[in-house]
Amino acid sequence: MKFAPLRYLALSSLLVLPLAGQAAERLNVLCAADNDWCELMRNAFEKESHVEVSMVRKSSGEIFAQLRAEANNPKTDIWWAGTGDPHLQAAAEGLTEVYKSPLLPKLQPWSQKQAENAGYRTVGVYAGLLGIGYNAELLKRKGVPAPKCWKDLLNPAYKGEVQMPNPNSSGTAYTMIATLAQLQGENEAFDYMKKLNDNVSQYTKSGSAPAKAAARGETGIGISFQHDLLKEAMAGFPVEVVSPCEGTGYEVGSMSIVKGAKNMESAKRFYEFALRADVQSLGAKSGSLQVPSNKEAAIPPKAPRLETVKTINYDFAKYGSNDTRKRLLKRWDDEIFSLPR
Repeated sequence: MKFAPLRYLALSSLLVLPLAGQAAERLNVLCAADNDWCELMRNAFEKESHVEVSMVRKSSGEIFAQLRAEANNPKTDIWWAGTGDPHLQAAAEGLTEVYKSPLLPKLQPWSQKQAENAGYRTVGVYAGLLGIGYNAELLKRKGVPAPKCWKDLLNPAYKGEVQMPNPNSSGTAYTMIATLAQLQGENEAFDYMKKLNDNVSQYTKSGSAPAKAAARGETGIGISFQHDLLKEAMAGFPVEVVSPCEGTGYEVGSMSIVKGAKNMESAKRFYEFALRADVQSLGAKSGSLQVPSNKEAAIPPKAPRLETVKTINYDFAKYGSNDTRKRLLKRWDDEIFSLPR
């Protein structure tokens, strides 16, 4: 048996040990977009950066609650997507990191305003309109009219036919409460939701669930973001999308680096990656129909545009504040969720 000379063994150990001691770059992401888009972003970033990404999909409200619970020992590095109000609330609580991207001047004004409102602890990555979706075949079969306005949803013919998300877990539902409060006045909005409760069959955990339920005929009407409803229509389901005649609100889907992130440099790399025009243009490949925040990104042809719909002058600063959110959620729990259905 032949043995390698000792000098070669010593040299090889010098070459191997540093490599063995190097830890692979990692990134922990919480994603509040649809699974397809979350996976697309993870795979594209891993391929380009060679950073190992652990990504979990949750609703915005769930992510906000998790960041609060883990504030003293963060297990997440970056929160990507989801309605902007919880991002603003996390910023107000100091749960996210101040970071000003060099790409800010290339972003839409609503995206830059989101960053300013948060003291640059978050930034807008897309915009999406709130809407009403209905299953045309189901409503026709039941002989009930299609809704065109928020007020139409109170029609007794829709009893048990409406689904909307629960605002405790869903940013979509919180956007709806804030929209109605700005359209009607807060007390009037809660009176409206008390009446609407008579027609609600389920308050879902996620914002996209009512869109999926309406698409599959599990409910006649779903309140969701229009891009989630249109995604079901484009998949061949008989879903029609309505921008309520009184006007509607919209979200600024956002992104935030977690305060005390253990993989801070990787988080910043992902942040810059997610703001690039070419990366935002990829969203359409996963069927996502939100309007990108980068001015140079391609807008999906069927994406609902803010400029073509009657929208409210959404007060993101007020309804993104933690005090307002806590008060509205408690009031919703006390006055709406406690009602029989």
